[in-house]
Formats: sequence, structure tokens, C-alpha cells
Amino acid sequence: MDNFENENPGTEEPRELPVTPSADAGPVLEATAQSSPEPIPAEQPLPAAKKESPFADSPYVMNHQQAGVTPGFTISTEKSAKKQGGIWKSVIATVLTLALVITSCAVTAEMVNDYWERRMEYLQEDMESQISALKDDLLQRIDRVENDGTSVSGTATADGLTPGQVYAMNERSVVLVYSEALTGYSTGSGFILTADGHVVTNAHVVDGGSNFLVVTSDNVQHKATLVGTDSSNDLAVLKIEAEDLEPVKLGSSDALVVGDQVAAIGNPLGELTSTLTVGFVSAKERYVTTEGSTNINMMQTDCAINSGNSGGPLFNMKGEVVGITTAKYSGTSSGGASIEGIGFAIPIDDVVGLIADIMEYGYVRAAYLGVMVTTQEEPNGVFVQSVEEGWCAAKAGLQAGDIIIAIGEYQTPTMAKLTRAIRTYDPGDTVEIVVRRGKQELTMTITFDEKPNANAPQDPAEQIPLPQEGDFDEWYEYFRWFFENQKKP
Repeated sequence: MDNFENENPGTEEPRELPVTPSADAGPVLEATAQSSPEPIPAEQPLPAAKKESPFADSPYVMNHQQAGVTPGFTISTEKSAKKQGGIWKSVIATVLTLALVITSCAVTAEMVNDYWERRMEYLQEDMESQISALKDDLLQRIDRVENDGTSVSGTATADGLTPGQVYAMNERSVVLVYSEALTGYSTGSGFILTADGHVVTNAHVVDGGSNFLVVTSDNVQHKATLVGTDSSNDLAVLKIEAEDLEPVKLGSSDALVVGDQVAAIGNPLGELTSTLTVGFVSAKERYVTTEGSTNINMMQTDCAINSGNSGGPLFNMKGEVVGITTAKYSGTSSGGASIEGIGFAIPIDDVVGLIADIMEYGYVRAAYLGVMVTTQEEPNGVFVQSVEEGWCAAKAGLQAGDIIIAIGEYQTPTMAKLTRAIRTYDPGDTVEIVVRRGKQELTMTITFDEKPNANAPQDPAEQIPLPQEGDFDEWYEYFRWFFENQKKP
């Protein structure tokens, strides 16, 4: 080991230790042991220079009396008195300064002490306020437990509901749906919308079925009739004969933001009934192509969604339905990566009006433009790919290549906004539509047609020939469609 002692510290020059490069010059640097170099002889210290006082010639030194030396001048008594008086003034000034400093320190200490006393009082009041708020919240949650038997376990949200409480509130509103067809049967989920037995589910759960069964959470089986479907939005409504059922409450999917917590209740695999899964809103406005080649706007969630969950409700943490669980990505990607935690739900705000149409008419009586649009990204508008001859868009003057930027009072920067805007109108409504054509912005007037629907009852004139004779039965059969489909007051 090198001896770093030096007889004359402060004069030794810094030594450089030789470094031998490693044989394998990689990203990791390794230290190499080296033999100690020969000690460098220290330079001889220089003799100390004799230093004179910088004040050697000052009058204060020159006037200093040395023993046995008589000064060459006489110090008068008057000068001594003045010098003595100056010393007392210095003493008094020093005493006054010390007094002022002590007084200032005392005042400062008092001010600091007063500040911290007030600060501690404020912190104490704030802490007591927070403790009081926590006590009130806990008492409210305990009251809910006593009133409805829900649990206070889990992590409460800003709305005060845990996933367990959401489950307890809605378990009895979620049902199992069986659909029997000639080729077998399928199972899915659904939720009770009205106390008299309207049940909402997905169209693909009941497609092709002839007999339907709804099983409630208390394991009671109900035969169900199909009120109507809308395959383009994957919606179906069933009706069971029951009373005093517990319907869900509908919330707003538009109010959700990415990161909000959500919960799904359903029947995965058709066997694990009343299963709760919890996750978050992963994304909004995802356009998903279903098995029927229909492109539907959906919310993405990482709630576990499996076969059998289709048609079930997706809840926010207020216990309100904000979506209908419909699809998921599964399997592996083209690169071989496993796909997990990517589920989809139809936003309830997109379809609540369509559900009302199905309940009233048996099909969706929707406004229709008569254009084919694309998801192609356009600045603040939707690109028109083609226009169908004979429909309202063509009559209003729309052309392929136009970009729709507004309908009525609604801006349409995306397909989702365009679809949502059209759904606010009924067939026969007249509104203004704004399009961009090249560098021009054009405003046109359009009267919506009714969207073609295979489930809509047909006009009897199109399916039954007009009776040629006055037979009552023939005329009744001709007008039966009118009698069965007229609106009830």
C-alpha cells in the first residue's frame, strides 16, 4: 500500500496512477490492480521570510513607549482627557448597541412565538375539521349498511360507493338470457329496464332464436317474447310477464372520462351467474366491427368480459348503467402476442333512444340521410364516400367528396358525433346541413327519411293485394296491420 504521509504537506504535487486497459474493452469498466510507483522526493521547504508589520511606520507604533526610551515629545493632559472621553463614549455606544440588540431579539422572539402559536391553532382546527368530516362519512356509510345491507368494504370512490355496494344495489336487476334455435341454444346476459318486465340485451344473443327464457337472480325462470331488435346497433328488447321487478337506473356514458372506474355484472360462460368484474374506462369512441360486419361506436374497458357477458350492464360508481357489454378481443395478435383485458361496451347515451323506439314500435324508427361515410380522418368533419340516389341527401344536393361539418345545431367533427346528431331527429324532421366542398362551405336544407329496417312492419299494400270484393274478412285482413300498429294514446 502506498504511504501517503508527507513530511511537508501542501507542497507535494498530485500523483498520476498509471492505468492498464482491460483486455476486454466492454461497456462495464473494471479497475486493474497496479503496483505502487516510486515515491517522489519532497522539495526542501523554503526558509521563512522575515515579515514586518504593515503598521511598522504608523504613529500608533511610533508613539509606543519602549522601556528605557524617552519620547521626543510630551503628551499633554488635555489630549489624554479627550482620548479618555472618547473611550467612555465607545463604551456607552457599545452598551446601547447591546441593549438595542437584546431588545430586538426579544421582540423578534415574541413575534416568532406568536406566529407559531397561531400556526399551530390553525393546523389543529384544520385537523379537527378533517377528522369530523371523516366521522360524518363513516356514519353515513354505516347508515347505508343498516338500511340496505350493503358492505362498506373495498375502496370508496368520490361518490361514496364501493364496487361491492354497486353489486348489492344491482344484482337483482341482472338476468341470464337463453335463446333456443333449431341448431342449439345460446346464453347471454341482460338487465331489467322496467318494473313490468322489459329486458335489454344484445341482438347477437337472440339472433336466430325462436324460444327465449329469462332467469332472474333468485333463479326464477320466465318465458320471454322478443319485442324487437336492431342488428346495426346490436340491440334487442325482451318482455317477460312479471310485476314489481327491480329495474336499473340509467346514467350518462358521455360523463365518463378515461380512467373512471366501472363495474360489470353478468353471466360468463352462461354458468358463473351474477359475476362482478371491476376495471376502468380504457378509451372512448372505439369503432368495433362485430360479427355481423357492423361498425359500432364503443367504450373500451379492462373489465373482464367473456362469453356469456354479452348484453349485460356496465355500471359507473353511482350504480347507474353507462354501457352494454358486447365484445372483447381475445386470442393472440398477428405477431403472436397474447391479448388480455380489452373489452368493449356500447355507450348507453348512444342507444337509449333506440331502445325506446324498439319498446314502442318493435324496431328502431330512425332518421336516415342516405349517404355512405368513412372513418377517414378529416379536419372537423366526416367524409362522404357516396350518396344513395332517391334519398334525402341526394335530394338536398349532397355529393360524394363533401365533408359534413354540422347538422342542425350539432357540430360533426367525427363519425360518432355525426351518428349521435342524426339520432336526435325523427323521420320527417327538416334541418340545415353544413358541408365543405373544396374551399367552399355550403348550407343545405334536408328532410330526413326513415331508415330502412327489415324488422319494420310492411305496408299492407306491399304484401296483400287490395280486395276486389266487399267481403268483410278480406278487408279486415288488409287493414289488420293498421289496427295492430297504430299508436296507443
